[in-house]
Amino acid sequence: MSSAPARTTDNDGIDPAGMRVIWLLLVAAFVAILNETTMAIAIPELNKNLGIPPELGQWLTSAFMLTMAVIIPTTGFLIERFTTRQVFITAMTAFGAGTLLCLVAQGFPMLLVGRVVQAAGTGIMMPLLMTTIMNVVPSRSRGRMMGRVGLVMSLAPAIGPTMSGVVLDSLGWRWLFGIVLPIALIALGLGIKWMTNLGENERVPLDVFSVVLSALAFGGIVYGLSLFGSAHGDETASSAVQPWVPVALGAVALAGFIARQLALTKRDAALLDVRVFAARNYTICVIIMAVVALSMFGTFGLLPLFLQNVVGLSPTSAGLVLLPGSILMGLLGPVMGRIYDARGPKTLLVPGTIMIAAALFFYSTADQNTPVALLVVAQTVMSLGLAGSFTPLFSASLGSLTRHLYSHGSAALNTIQQVFGAVGTAVLISIYSTALYTGADSGSSVVEAGANGSQQAFLVGACIACVPVVLAFLVIKPEEED
Repeated sequence: MSSAPARTTDNDGIDPAGMRVIWLLLVAAFVAILNETTMAIAIPELNKNLGIPPELGQWLTSAFMLTMAVIIPTTGFLIERFTTRQVFITAMTAFGAGTLLCLVAQGFPMLLVGRVVQAAGTGIMMPLLMTTIMNVVPSRSRGRMMGRVGLVMSLAPAIGPTMSGVVLDSLGWRWLFGIVLPIALIALGLGIKWMTNLGENERVPLDVFSVVLSALAFGGIVYGLSLFGSAHGDETASSAVQPWVPVALGAVALAGFIARQLALTKRDAALLDVRVFAARNYTICVIIMAVVALSMFGTFGLLPLFLQNVVGLSPTSAGLVLLPGSILMGLLGPVMGRIYDARGPKTLLVPGTIMIAAALFFYSTADQNTPVALLVVAQTVMSLGLAGSFTPLFSASLGSLTRHLYSHGSAALNTIQQVFGAVGTAVLISIYSTALYTGADSGSSVVEAGANGSQQAFLVGACIACVPVVLAFLVIKPEEED
């Protein structure tokens, strides 16, 4: 049985015990996102140091997101079955162990294993944070609290790429993990000392077959997509495994996963309760989040390659291009939350999705001659769009559910976000890699072929990003249930 939180509340109606837990989870989320954003700039450097092609190096990001996509569907079960303290300590321990493996890795395979272990801990953190907020924060204040989540999601990317560039230029890639590891250990120590259990726990079953199906589904689809980029670069590999094979197997496994969840939901035993999609507002928000994640993660995976290989910037300079927009996005997080509480989602979501699409269309015209200042402006516009999208999507989606579905709604939302983020990374970098190989065959330089490939990839992302612009008009603010 979990301990009961204190009844004294602050001005937002949040009890001190709940607020302390939220801040601990925010710190943990910051560390996890910082780790991920340092890797975005590091991929080109790791490709060179480890002697691996771009489509293989991107698996250091895609495998991370795929692992989270497998772990996150189980978080509904974990949050219901175990205490907040147990889940937090387990997640941070896994993250710390994975970071240590990456620090001492002797090659690409060990580094990839470390990233997977890191992701196992990271995947639990965001659903736990969002479910906790939904349970302890009154609906009238959720926008402001989700704005703090947006602050963390922005501040870490603001620091991560720049820190990564400086570390890569001066110390080497191992120090990326050497800096994150002590921060993770401090967060773990704080959690051991201060983490409080919230709510009641139930002995809910874990359907192992559903976990297996989700791993086969999401892993197969993204692995197949990544092969499209390598098919031109390694004829032996492409003849051994045709890209459509894992995609087709993944699609079959996904159909099986959905069918099994529908059957288990009738007995209240689903790994991922699909009744969350009965809420129209939630479903619309999830679709928008999926497309935004596809565009965002794909762009953040491709942009460092474009900045370093096409524009010719150093890792530090590439990180500085991302810095202004990320800082502004972080500073505006709490402001966006207050606007949501006062005005609803459309005021933020409509202009936000337009900004994202506009930035991607600009990137689709950029090449080696594009002024760096314009790239900074475009990235700042995209960051503003993301800041205006995340808070209303998180708040309006989960706020549309009944309380007992919060954990499953958070799990489904974060799963889809990570899966489509992995798909976006695989698709955009596959398009980029294909153009590099085609250019090499035709005698084009790496810069020319890279510029052509990045333009094609960003154009695909921009066209996809137009979908949320239309759907944003359909999102409404849920009624307060307090």
